[in-house]
Amino acid sequence: MFYSLARPVLFSLDPECAHDLALWGMRNLGGWMPSVCNQEGETVEVMGLRFPNRVGLAAGLDKNGDAIDGLASFGFGHIEVGTVTPRAQPGNPKPRMFRIPAKQAIINRMGFNNEGVDNLVAQVKASRFKGILGISIGKNFDTPIEHAADDYLTCLDKVYGHASYVAANISSPNTKNLRQLQGESELDSLLERLKQRQTELAEQHGRYVPIALKIAPDVDEAQLTNIADALRRHRIDGVIATNTTLSRDAVMGLTHCNEAGGLSGAPLRERSTEVVRSLAMKLGGELPIIGVGGITTGDHALEKLQAGATLVQLYTGFIYGGPKLVADCVDATRKYERDAPETEA
Repeated sequence: MFYSLARPVLFSLDPECAHDLALWGMRNLGGWMPSVCNQEGETVEVMGLRFPNRVGLAAGLDKNGDAIDGLASFGFGHIEVGTVTPRAQPGNPKPRMFRIPAKQAIINRMGFNNEGVDNLVAQVKASRFKGILGISIGKNFDTPIEHAADDYLTCLDKVYGHASYVAANISSPNTKNLRQLQGESELDSLLERLKQRQTELAEQHGRYVPIALKIAPDVDEAQLTNIADALRRHRIDGVIATNTTLSRDAVMGLTHCNEAGGLSGAPLRERSTEVVRSLAMKLGGELPIIGVGGITTGDHALEKLQAGATLVQLYTGFIYGGPKLVADCVDATRKYERDAPETEA
């Protein structure tokens, strides 16, 4: 009800201004809002963590951890904040976010704008949230790609003690050359170093924090095979499929369709589900998949699970649909649990 009243006001504003205002509201008022999501039901174990439901918030909406407590009131089974980089950076020049309402889509070229990893850790420590918190990490825009792993390790060191799991984002299209890290040799090197540091940190902290890799939808079958092989070889704990797409096929001719950046929302749904399905076949259940991309109804969340995902995440659909979408997706995934009894991942 509240969001249906607020949305016309928010959508009358510049998208980034609306985003900032919504975050302010969630930070300052979200804790007062009753959840529209029924949390009753079986929990699900993924990556050694016990999730209250299968529906999470994707990284990107709350880059700096400003509104963790407010977001928690909407009934998400987990919240992923970031992507955060070692040093604060402003991101790409504005304007850099564009709505395509006819397709329930958004194009953004934010460029990992964030206040830096130290600020994020301070925000996490100040929050009251005790649920499952993922922290997405990336590299600074001016770090040479050959030294990208150093940035990921710096972030991993700093967030490890404060995260339920860590997501390594190597798939944003808005940081120059970042997707190059999905190449066979680059990915092998990065995952080897991440896994080694994870082992060291687990010993230091006396706690194992899983690592998931977030990949792009704009990969072919050969690249997916290489990615799946690398995930297994380095014993990575999970994979998030997918980030935004560079494709514009589904929005051609519409206002803003030619803006640079990543396209998210409904037009991404089919491709992201294809990637989930292909990965599920290649991985054979050896590690869990978190499906994200184009979920705008509960049935779309169910579709991701049927394709092989264990959890799902929302972002653009949440912007268009509000908290009710969380409840609809949780209800749909509860039905999935009743029809297909839980198997641990």
